[in-house]
Amino acid sequence: MAKLKSKTKSKPAAKGAGKSSVNLQAKAEGLSKSIMESAQQIWLAGMGAFGRAQEEGTKLFETLVKEGQNLEKHTRKIATGKVDEVRGKVEKNVGQVRERASDTWDRLEKVFEERVQRALNRLGVPSREDLQGLSKRVDQLNAELRKLSAKPAAPAKPKSVKKVAPAKAAKPAAKKAKPAAAPAAPIQDATE
Repeated sequence: MAKLKSKTKSKPAAKGAGKSSVNLQAKAEGLSKSIMESAQQIWLAGMGAFGRAQEEGTKLFETLVKEGQNLEKHTRKIATGKVDEVRGKVEKNVGQVRERASDTWDRLEKVFEERVQRALNRLGVPSREDLQGLSKRVDQLNAELRKLSAKPAAPAKPKSVKKVAPAKAAKPAAKKAKPAAAPAAPIQDATE
């Protein structure tokens, strides 16, 4: 049915085909011009957008670079502050650890010295103080010996010498005296 109508319509169109073909052609040209103008306007709008994006893009890029630099400066300040703060805390902790280690080492050294001293005392080894006391006593005795050795030369002459009985009698007594001779008495400490 749709075909019949189109056939019937096309017959009357053939009668007025001259007018409508001019009309159609004018409409097509107008439509074509309109499409061309729209395409030209779209093209020009695109070119304008590209140019503006290029200009503003450069400005935008420079603005973003400036903001990035400001952000970096700010971040560095914060980071430097934090690093200094952390460094201070670490140095403080290291100082405390050094003090503790030094105190511990001093205590350990003292304990070691005390134990060594006790062991030496058990073995009968004299202490530093004992040796210093003995050294002073030896110095005193040496001084006294020097004094005495300088004086005996003058008083020795006035002493009288005893005459001994004849030689025969003295010899047996001398023989007996040799075995009976005792060793010299030890020097007594003045501190006793």
